Amino acid sequence: MTVEPLSQQDVEERLRELPGWTTDGLLLRRTYAFAGHLPAAALVLHIAVIQEELGHHAEVVLGYDKVGVAVNTHSVGGKVTGLDIELARRIEAVAPGHGAR
Repeated sequence: MTVEPLSQQDVEERLRELPGWTTDGLLLRRTYAFAGHLPAAALVLHIAVIQEELGHHAEVVLGYDKVGVAVNTHSVGGKVTGLDIELARRIEAVAPGHGAR
């Protein structure tokens, strides 16, 4: 997995494959909405498993019916890397199974 910082252009190109994800140049962000609290909490637990598998951890915020995710790579000065994109891809792949919209 690439742990070198990606250019802003590379980040924007890769985000085309991840609808709903945005960047401010330093972080990848996404907020998911749910019908209630339990499906939101279930996604948070699933994200925790993915993070452990990758050895890469995002900021994950659980609300009543929302989950916010923000990720970058601290070891390269808080920039976005291929590892961040992979984490976002894996989260995006499992979120619909928890009822995320």
